[in-house]
Amino acid sequence: MEDETATHKVVSLTEQAASLTNLWSPKIVGQVNDQYIKVARIQGEFTWHQHDDEDEMFLLLQGNLTIQYPDHEVHLLPGDMHIVPRATQHNPVCQEECLIALIETVTTQHTGDVDSPLTRSIDEQLQ
Repeated sequence: MEDETATHKVVSLTEQAASLTNLWSPKIVGQVNDQYIKVARIQGEFTWHQHDDEDEMFLLLQGNLTIQYPDHEVHLLPGDMHIVPRATQHNPVCQEECLIALIETVTTQHTGDVDSPLTRSIDEQLQ
């Protein structure tokens, strides 16, 4: 028999993201098949990067987020979702603090093809 606690668990993505103290340090709050559900508190500019083999979904929970691409920008408001296609260079930017949720495959590296001081391993994101 399934654990009813796990089956009926409710997670507030906004509350989970708001509880984080470090910027740009995602926390894994759930898993659906081979996809992690992550939350993060962000502000400022991240780093230009790409994920060669995985798409990445951003769901803006709070604030105003811009996803920069080499040739255009996408602006998100609370409740908006945007999917960054695999192998696409991008850079998340927000002047004021934002809370976001991400859906990424379990193999997705935090900063993709770039190693930076902001890079967090999967183990760090699971803590």
